[in-house]
Amino acid sequence: MNAGREQTLGRRTTGNVLGAQIDAMSWNDAMDRLFDWAYARESRYVTICNVHVVVSASRDAGYRDIINGSDMATPDGAPVAWMLRRQGFARQSRISGPDLMWALCERAAKENLPIYCYGSTEATLGRLVARLRAAFPALRMTMESPPFRALTAEEDAAAVDRINASGAGVVFVGLGCPKQERWMAEHRGKINAVMIGVGAAFDFHAGTVQRAPAWMRDNGLEWLHRLASEPGRLWKRYLVTNTLFIVGAARQLLGGK
Repeated sequence: MNAGREQTLGRRTTGNVLGAQIDAMSWNDAMDRLFDWAYARESRYVTICNVHVVVSASRDAGYRDIINGSDMATPDGAPVAWMLRRQGFARQSRISGPDLMWALCERAAKENLPIYCYGSTEATLGRLVARLRAAFPALRMTMESPPFRALTAEEDAAAVDRINASGAGVVFVGLGCPKQERWMAEHRGKINAVMIGVGAAFDFHAGTVQRAPAWMRDNGLEWLHRLASEPGRLWKRYLVTNTLFIVGAARQLLGGK
């Protein structure tokens, strides 16, 4: 699909960012659609697309198919939202994983909708429970930290049964990119809930990783804060992915492939 062209699928409108089909929508539309699916217990999955995700999708056709096959792909990251605005979606804002998770938990608590958190460590989930309980006392939630290895078929089936038995309408998946997106795609049709891959949101909300200040997030500098926090682990990712994004975005906007 060429830059600037949009695709409407029923109520869905998407733009193209380096080959990834990203939904152009307001926060209210996103929230309403997610809750419609959650109350119907529809098996859906949502990808949260920052620069790292769209660059990875541009270089891996299988991963790109997973992103483009999702039921919703939100523009996480100021550069991704900016690319949508350049394609005619003038009011498009970021819809990031941590912010979306917090907003959904707030509304779920008010509407008595159970949620499930799948991923991370027991220690992080313990802190996450405490934080969410303090913020939203009425929130019904279940936490599960799966093993850091491939599950057997029996273990996976048992996890699916636990999630479905919890009654959760929303499942937050914090397995990291690209594992969480692959996991959600594999479990669509098995888990009777909306699965949302929220990346580092568990760590941010648990307080185990400090999130960038709002002014940095609003100006597309969240990556710089994360790089400064974990330079040894993240320098190569940001150096490579940011460069590839800039080059790919320039080619796309100039009409290249």
